[in-house]
Amino acid sequence: MNLEQVIDTLNRSPEFRAQVGLWEKIPAREARFGPFPERLDPRLLDALRKRGIRSLYTHQSDTIEQVLSGKNAVVVTPTASGKTLCYNLPVLDSILEDPQSRALYLFPTKALSQDQVSELHDMVETLGVDIKTFTFDGDTPVSARQTIRLVGHIVVTNPDMLHQGILPHHTKWVKLFENLKFVVIDEVHSYRGVFGSHLANLIRRLKRICRFYGAAPRFIGCSATIANPGELFGKLIGDEAALIDRNGAPAGEKHLIFYNPPIVNRELGIRKSSVKESVRIAREFLGADVQIIVFGRSRLRVEVLLTYLRDAMLQLKRSPEKVRGYRGGYLPNERREIEQGLKRGEIQCVVSTNALELGIDIGQLSVSIMAGYPGTVASTWQQAGRAGRREKASVAVVVASSSALDQYVLGHPDYFLKRSPEMGIIDPDNLLILLSHLKCAAFELPFEQGEAFGTDATGDLLRYLEEHGVIHSTEGRYHWSSEAYPAEEISLRSAAPDNVVIIDLTGKERVMGEVDLFSAPVMVHEEAIYIHEGEPFHVDRLDWERRKAYVRKVKTDYYTDAQSKTDVRVLEEFESGSVPAGSKGHGEVSVTTVATLYKKIKFHTHENVGSGQIHLPEQTMHTTAYWWELDPEISDRLKLSETNLGDALKAVSNVFENVVPLWVMTDPRDLRTLPMLRSPFARKPVVYIYENTPGGVGYSKKIYGLHQDLLKASLQLITSCGCAGGCPSCVGPILEVGESGKKNAAALLRLGLADSG
Repeated sequence: MNLEQVIDTLNRSPEFRAQVGLWEKIPAREARFGPFPERLDPRLLDALRKRGIRSLYTHQSDTIEQVLSGKNAVVVTPTASGKTLCYNLPVLDSILEDPQSRALYLFPTKALSQDQVSELHDMVETLGVDIKTFTFDGDTPVSARQTIRLVGHIVVTNPDMLHQGILPHHTKWVKLFENLKFVVIDEVHSYRGVFGSHLANLIRRLKRICRFYGAAPRFIGCSATIANPGELFGKLIGDEAALIDRNGAPAGEKHLIFYNPPIVNRELGIRKSSVKESVRIAREFLGADVQIIVFGRSRLRVEVLLTYLRDAMLQLKRSPEKVRGYRGGYLPNERREIEQGLKRGEIQCVVSTNALELGIDIGQLSVSIMAGYPGTVASTWQQAGRAGRREKASVAVVVASSSALDQYVLGHPDYFLKRSPEMGIIDPDNLLILLSHLKCAAFELPFEQGEAFGTDATGDLLRYLEEHGVIHSTEGRYHWSSEAYPAEEISLRSAAPDNVVIIDLTGKERVMGEVDLFSAPVMVHEEAIYIHEGEPFHVDRLDWERRKAYVRKVKTDYYTDAQSKTDVRVLEEFESGSVPAGSKGHGEVSVTTVATLYKKIKFHTHENVGSGQIHLPEQTMHTTAYWWELDPEISDRLKLSETNLGDALKAVSNVFENVVPLWVMTDPRDLRTLPMLRSPFARKPVVYIYENTPGGVGYSKKIYGLHQDLLKASLQLITSCGCAGGCPSCVGPILEVGESGKKNAAALLRLGLADSG
């Protein structure tokens, strides 16, 4: 069978069609072309023709025109639409005009960097001009670094390397910074939340060093579709940019299918496992030798999917080695091997977290299966776009879980098809992140008194650092005075610097991965089963003080899932306002979390086969939160006992956690909800939504402004769910929220919407 035959078989299957909430056939799109800008060097046009490119797509033509006219620009089009030419052509044109000209390319991952260098080399070879392009990252040999600094026309790197390996050593990069004409930032949409807030400060440092060397580079950005690309890019670079979103690239026909697994318990709202149903659907395509990608929403889910899909390959009498996993935590050489295997067709199926949403060239995949709604409209289109590149037909299947967000989207396909994707939100002035980069900037160059670093509070912050002995002032300048090397202590992927290193003791001791400190108590606690590349490892010991987890490969038929207990205390209220039945607010909070116990869950049956206690210190984090505070007499108005009110608050909290991502573009782990029957701060019933990042990055302020929308969508989700008293698809299971939790949560929300029509 081929792809078309598998599509036809699924379409004719009454069993499959009965569970399909949406089958949208997106027609093929023809290319739209624009002219080559007249100012481009003729040698470039010749090289393009030799490579079979005789015209530009409209978005390529528009972007190049804007950049050549001296503007910053950000281009926003879907995956595989040829965004690379949008920046390669102006950069190469600049170098052809002036051989001293330099460019810096920033990609969020090493894999993307290596892709780009390969493509650039091909273009330069066709040009027949000596334009030196190099990748500079952690894998670059020390012997090659001197050459790159002196003669590299185009330096391709990632934010982490710019942060630790280039900016602090700018005196070795004088040739680059004196002649820097362009900075390219690819995958702009991936720079949101903490990572984006770090990047904005990194760009502040870069521009500061460029000014010192007399350069003023233009910025070119590329992004997948989000609601506010121009605003996000402007915040990242601290300047205005032209927005180009007129996509001219062709696309093949795509089948977008929303599949809702069959209900196995209507009363409890429990459906068949999205993981198992994804595997069953994937098997149809694997049996036809179609190359596919399967996305899981978490590291754990990816490893479980990988185990099941390898079993499926054995049943199909094919090699399980043709199925590989791909996620953060794998070592770089493992990831490179997988990318090459996909391109060459040696790997038939790759199972990934959203790490492969990005535009890494992984060849011609025909099918994308998402085990669970990816969490945002933007991510769903990105993951769907990994299949069907280069004008060929493709299939994208979203297999819903029983979660409330999944069920809302599956129950409202128009919401998905008609609304614009979510907003990317960053906060460059997050105090922890800003202070971290201010230290790095002071290490790189002394600060002049009165000099601003993206904020009016720069002077106050510099004086604070001086009081703590980090810098000292003399003759109108602030100089670095600490012995520490600040960039080494700062991870761009988290606001908190610490990670736990995972060490495999099975054979020869080796480092096999890492996990951030806040996740460690639930992922690598002692007795946990940590899954890596489909293989289970038992955590023998967690050395909390030294940040090391020691694991050993085991054969087991279960995995572990941990639980934690959290308390929230309000430290400062930034904003508040009256709303029906109470008030809303957002501000700074202290969050204390402690991991309490873990469950052993059997593979395939998902039975609970045991549990144990976790004994680790509690962790405290200062962050920001939104809260809905209810009037003290709310229980009297609704005639609820204290127990029933507590259950209703828990139910509302569960719904909020699932509904918030409908507006805010965030990883589900970036936000947490917590209901309190009587909060220590207000002594009233409260539901908190707090940011799972030290200092917060702006989500809570956004949610504060969306209060009414949040309540309306939550009520709509509850009332449209077919369960009797509560289930995982709306307010949570009855066991968690009580028999009247669903009804009382709806009553609470109606009261909260009383004056809004």
